[in-house]
Amino acid sequence: MRSNGRHPAGARQLSTLRGWAMGLLLLSAVAISPTTAKAAPSEAAVATTHVYLLRGVLNIFSLGLDTIGDRLQAQGIPVTVANFVSWSSLADEAAAAYRAGRLKTIVLVGHSSGATALPDMIAKLNQLGVPVKLAIGLDSVFKTRLSTGAERYINIYIGDGPGEPVRAAAGFRGKLDNVDVRGTGVGHISIDKNEAIQRRVIAEIDAAIMRSRAPAAPVAEPGTPRRARSAAAAPARN
Repeated sequence: MRSNGRHPAGARQLSTLRGWAMGLLLLSAVAISPTTAKAAPSEAAVATTHVYLLRGVLNIFSLGLDTIGDRLQAQGIPVTVANFVSWSSLADEAAAAYRAGRLKTIVLVGHSSGATALPDMIAKLNQLGVPVKLAIGLDSVFKTRLSTGAERYINIYIGDGPGEPVRAAAGFRGKLDNVDVRGTGVGHISIDKNEAIQRRVIAEIDAAIMRSRAPAAPVAEPGTPRRARSAAAAPARN
């Protein structure tokens, strides 16, 4: 028997497939939904903030970070976009500005090898007595371990791709969030260019600047030895 030209069983199967598709869409929205700041950061907080965006290998696969940087600059937030191999000199630059009182809130964002370099940059800043308010890694490509703390570290990775969850070493202080976005249609090369991911990154940065009046997480005393694996010494991979 046919009903409106369709087999009842086929109609039920189509309805079930639609239900699964809607469920996947909802799960995807939850996985990458941004934390929305309640209000725009104040001009004073923005003026003493700097966001460092670290590209991956060859400087040609992480151009979504440039778009994020442009959007942040449109809000008046100072940014630096550089290749991941510059992480050590950027840490020195940030520490000098922090000690001079020009910089209070430091935010780090990296894609691919740039994400892998973030724990090393955080460790060096902590050695220099400088706190990191927020770090966001996009699909870090090596097993990454945090030995020292950013106040908050968000690792957005593709669980069935080359990305890896970030692990906290003993003694880690701070908040670590691993966000698996598998099944959302993003890939390793496109994750930094994805509109929803970019919105989340910017919203998290805005929220961190809003929290900048709160005390930063404790950091190591200057000169305290720390063990941190060098991203620059690892095999190049994007």
